[in-house]
Amino acid sequence: MQCNNFKIVISGDICINSLYWTTDPQNNKGLNWQNSLNIHSVLMPGEALLLAKLVTLATGSCVLSPHIQDLESIASKEYLRAMAEVELFPMFGNKKNNDKVYRVKRLLGFAGPVSGEPKLLPIANDDANAEMVIIDDENNGYHSNEEFWPLALKMPDKTPIILYKMSNPINTTLLWKNLEKNHMDKTIVIINSDDLRSKGVNISRSLSWERTAQDFVWQINNSPNLAFLTQCRHLVVLFGLEGAIYYKNEGVPESCLYFLPYEFEGEFITDSQGKMSGFTSCFVSGIARSIVMGHENNEDLAASIGEGIREGIVAAQKYFIEGFGKNIGVAPFPNPDIFLEGEDDFIYKEHVQDVVIRLADNVSCQSCWYILKDNSSTNLAEIAYNIVKNGVQHALKFIPIAQFGNLQTVDRGEIESYRSIKNLMTEYISTANAPRPLCMAVFGTPGSGKSFGVTEIASSIAPRLIKKLNFNLSQLSTSLELINAFHKVRDVCLEGKLPLVFFDEFDSPFGEKLGWLKYFLAPMQDGVFREGDSLHSIGKAIFVFAGGTSSTLQDFCGEDIEDEQERKRFLLEFKGAKGPDFLSRLRGYVNILGPNQTNQHTDQLFIIRRAMLLRALLERKVPHLIKDKGEAQIDNGVLRAMLKIPRYKHESRSMEAILEMSLLTNAKKWEQSYLPSQEQLKLHVDEEEFLRHLMHDTFFSEKIESLAIAIHEKYREINNHNTNIDSELLKKWEDLDEDLKESARNQARNIPNALLTINYDVISVKETPPIVEFTQRELDMLVAYEHTHWCRYRKGAGWKKGNVKDKTKKTDPTIVNWNSLPKENQYKIYQMVTIWPEILANANFKMERLKFLCDCETEM
Repeated sequence: MQCNNFKIVISGDICINSLYWTTDPQNNKGLNWQNSLNIHSVLMPGEALLLAKLVTLATGSCVLSPHIQDLESIASKEYLRAMAEVELFPMFGNKKNNDKVYRVKRLLGFAGPVSGEPKLLPIANDDANAEMVIIDDENNGYHSNEEFWPLALKMPDKTPIILYKMSNPINTTLLWKNLEKNHMDKTIVIINSDDLRSKGVNISRSLSWERTAQDFVWQINNSPNLAFLTQCRHLVVLFGLEGAIYYKNEGVPESCLYFLPYEFEGEFITDSQGKMSGFTSCFVSGIARSIVMGHENNEDLAASIGEGIREGIVAAQKYFIEGFGKNIGVAPFPNPDIFLEGEDDFIYKEHVQDVVIRLADNVSCQSCWYILKDNSSTNLAEIAYNIVKNGVQHALKFIPIAQFGNLQTVDRGEIESYRSIKNLMTEYISTANAPRPLCMAVFGTPGSGKSFGVTEIASSIAPRLIKKLNFNLSQLSTSLELINAFHKVRDVCLEGKLPLVFFDEFDSPFGEKLGWLKYFLAPMQDGVFREGDSLHSIGKAIFVFAGGTSSTLQDFCGEDIEDEQERKRFLLEFKGAKGPDFLSRLRGYVNILGPNQTNQHTDQLFIIRRAMLLRALLERKVPHLIKDKGEAQIDNGVLRAMLKIPRYKHESRSMEAILEMSLLTNAKKWEQSYLPSQEQLKLHVDEEEFLRHLMHDTFFSEKIESLAIAIHEKYREINNHNTNIDSELLKKWEDLDEDLKESARNQARNIPNALLTINYDVISVKETPPIVEFTQRELDMLVAYEHTHWCRYRKGAGWKKGNVKDKTKKTDPTIVNWNSLPKENQYKIYQMVTIWPEILANANFKMERLKFLCDCETEM
């Protein structure tokens, strides 16, 4: 890309990177020094010098910047130097690739200049008319030395686009005051999230993208430390190499999250891959590249920034992978390929997704925001069908997915809990001398997979180190048996392994309610257990307490008890059983969410969990029903029933049982006829509800004709005396021509799909249900949808827009978008849609709110 007419000025703090590495002896017959380890060194550009090289590669523009002709020949003691030891590391941490490149093994520190003030450099051939200024402020003195600032910042009436890479987010520097006074409209501030956190800004790290995004928005609106940044028209915060937030304030503040759906903050780089500096500079260069290209195409600055964030994330990841090259000092650095798109790249701009960060007015509804729902044009039911039919990776290609070994989840609550547990385990495992076991609790209904989730997390961290032990406390009859269990834990420690110990049904009674708790207090707190007069050290271990009678921590603590007297009695017993003491020793917990909806108001993604579980069961137990392209062969009725039945009596075990009870060994498709009998289904579901979901399509299809007739006759009744209605539409059903009859059938056939757009499902019931009344907002959405559907239907039948309606030429003036449709025609569609609830109720179809909505989403 060549944009030589676009001038970019780069300035900022100056640093020279001194890299050291060792190689094996050259030979054993030469000079003495050749028989020893050889130490090598090279100087590399850092800070503003590195940024200038990256921007030049990224943009191809005319870049004016500080310049040192030959780093090796300079008097380096005048400059700030960063020392680092480098060595060869695998290019990719989790891929089968034997290539290695040099990266930083250990940061040794800085060597400051003799004078105490790092030397700064003027801009070679500075131009006050530059279109863009990029500043690298590393808080090493540049922001206070106005003489080194670009002319475009100091001269009046100059309005360049400014990219300000800010490492010390404060508003008291001379440079910030200048930008604030003269250049804020076109300044893009770019900060690394860790620099914000270092200032005491509490933004969660690597729990979920939703949590990170909402933490940022809350902090930008409420933290005194960030108050000055709210004045920014454009603020970009980088979160590792995996995401960024773009805060835009052009009158009304709006924040947008850019993220990689298959990675969370800090996950891209593994411990075995070494380190690199310069990520943020590479990210800034990606934004500069996009702005330059957008300038050529007269693109809006905000749009260029958004595209630049994608460019920057991709470039930063490539920058890390390339490192200093396979032959340090010989390979070009930075590698020019990081800004080029290749056919075999591991990452593309299209992988980076974006979503506007949504904050509900109701604080209690903050947790109801799911990227899964905002970033999909379809509702959760359709997404769930797609998961089962085509697989998780196909259906959720651009949605955040957390994976720990064989465990996959998209539920935000589970992701945050599991990642918290993973962070605790990772920290504990890396601790050299742990004085006590790491203790956590897991709650969930029987069959929800309590041990599976935690085991997969532990195995994903240290598979060779972990050894699992399991003790069911409900099966122990004496405290001596628990002591024997502790001895088995010690034995595993002596083997050099880390025991992952599950104490199942720890909340079962032992002599009294929660009687086992008091026996765990000393082991949890001090890492010892008593046997007679002797104390034994347990060693380094992970204790997992799995609840048997409580499905959630809140249930275990009695938080869900509404009756005040009952709650007081519970808390008194809980305290007597040492419940608070036990809780104080826990370091984390997880509420495992199975396939059943745990709370009608807050648990929205249960249908997605069911879909992922069902797909996993199909792949594991009946793989012959999965075609080569990944499409599952399952009847729509069976799929609907498995996903929409209100409750499985035994959670995931029931889902698995229904699959195993079906006659699928030689089947080519899971048909309805292969399901177990109703009596057998009764063991695991309400068989009548299951049957109604199973036969829904059949029931509805059988009534298409009667529904179409009922809609037409009701419309005739309403408009019997309306002279403005086309007389053809007021004929009796039997007198209508076939074209109008088929149009009415098509409308009836599509009603369930239309109702899904306003979050209603259509359920077949035995008795006539109450008639639902649409809100005005629901009506507005439905009529627009219905008209769009009708237009598609007419076009599919060969009709087109014309000045007059002509059956022969198949022209109709109403084949236009909804906003262009005349008011009188819109009114007719309102009349038609308004009668749907009555028609459906009379045909024994119930309109039911979808069960995966937050309360705030049902207020339409």
